[in-house]
Amino acid sequence: MVDIKNLDAPVSTKTIERNQFDSPTDNIYEAISVVAKRAIQINSEIKKELIEKLDEFATHNDSLEEIFENKEQIEVSKFYEKLPKPHAIAVQEWLEEKIYYRNTKEEA
Repeated sequence: MVDIKNLDAPVSTKTIERNQFDSPTDNIYEAISVVAKRAIQINSEIKKELIEKLDEFATHNDSLEEIFENKEQIEVSKFYEKLPKPHAIAVQEWLEEKIYYRNTKEEA
């Protein structure tokens, strides 16, 4: 599980040296594939957590006329909007060697 409160991934775009990025795999396409799969995992974890938090504020009302503004719900939404994007988190984890990967072709 990603600890979203203690992330040090950049919020804006950051240039990374290609040799630093693909050095663990010696293949840029494989490195990108690993990071992309991790970004998908992170995105689904964050989405699941956000949905759980927003469900706490859900009101089951059949009337469309009444719309309630909940300040706590707005604050939760703003917090998640300010988080680094999942691909930035995945790249940061990759560069810090926090992602485990293995090449199954080499093991066979």
